[in-house]
Amino acid sequence: MPTAIAVTSADLVLPAPDRHTPGAALLHPPEQHDLEAALAATSALLERHGHVVALVPPWLPRPTVQRLHTVRAILETDRIALLDIDLPPLGTALLARQLRQLSVCDFSPGVIASAARLLSHYIFAGALLGSVAKLDRVRVPVGLGAHARSWSPSAQFAVLAHPTPHLARLGSAGGGRGGRGGSHASHAGSHGSHAGSHGAAADLPAGPDFATHLTFARGQLTSDWVAAELAPAWQVQGVLENPLPAASPAWWGTPKLVEFAAGIPDLSVLYQLVASVRREQCRWCGLELIGDRCGFCAAPLTAPPPSEAAATSTGRSRP
Repeated sequence: MPTAIAVTSADLVLPAPDRHTPGAALLHPPEQHDLEAALAATSALLERHGHVVALVPPWLPRPTVQRLHTVRAILETDRIALLDIDLPPLGTALLARQLRQLSVCDFSPGVIASAARLLSHYIFAGALLGSVAKLDRVRVPVGLGAHARSWSPSAQFAVLAHPTPHLARLGSAGGGRGGRGGSHASHAGSHGSHAGSHGAAADLPAGPDFATHLTFARGQLTSDWVAAELAPAWQVQGVLENPLPAASPAWWGTPKLVEFAAGIPDLSVLYQLVASVRREQCRWCGLELIGDRCGFCAAPLTAPPPSEAAATSTGRSRP
C-alpha cells in the first residue's frame, strides 16, 4: 500500500485527478474523536500503509495540533511525519493532492515527506477579497490606503499570498489582466492592453511560468473574476471549482472571498521534479530525504556546529 497522506479536515481533500490517485486519510480533531479513537485510527493507518505523512498548517487550532503530537508520542513511532507547511487552506489542499499523486510512485516515504517543501514552492495561492481590513499584515502587507478602500461596498482586491505576497485593487468592472512572470513577461503587455475593455487595469500578481491547473472556491463574494479573468491571464490549462474550506474565511480575514490555488497537475512532471533532486540519508532516523531536512524526524541534513551540538547533546529529544 502507498504511504498514507493525511489531512485534518474533509474539505481539504480535492477530487482525484485520475483513478490511480488514492484518497487522503482523515485525522479527526479532538472535538470529533476522543484520544482512544484517534489512537485506534492512526494505528490502523500505520498497519495498512506503513507510514503516514500529515500536513499540519499553522492555522490549525492548537488542540488539533496537540492531538497529532500526542498520538505520535503515545504510539512511540517514527513512521508519522507531521509537516509544517505554511499555505492558505486551498493551497494546502492542492499540495495534499500532489502528494497523493506521488504516493503511488516508487518514492520512499522519506522522499515523499520531504518533497512537500519542494512542491510548495510551485503553488500559487491567493484570493479575490471584498475586504483586506482584517488581512494579516504578516502574510500580505496591507497599506493604509487599501485598508481605507476596504470600507467601500464595491471594493475588490486581488491578493497573492504565496509564493510572493502581492495585493492590488481591481478596477470598477472587477478586472484587469496580468501576465505570467519570468520569461513570459511579454505576455503581460498583450493581456494588459486587453484589460481596458474590462475596467481599469490593475497591477495583478504575476502568475506561474510553467503549466498549471487552477482550483478556486467561492465564499460570500459574487464574482467570476478568477475563472473569467485570472485563469486566462495566467494561461492555466484547466479550471476546477471546489467547495470553500471551512478555515478559509478566518485565514483571509473575511467571508467575502473567492480563494484560488494554481499548481502542477501532471504526475509525470511532479515525478521528474522530485526525482531530479539528489537523495540523501537522514543522519538521525536513516530514511531517505531530499532537501535539507527530514520530513519524519525533522533533523537537518547536516550536523549543527560543534559548539551548538555540545550544548544540546544532553537535552535534545527526538522530534
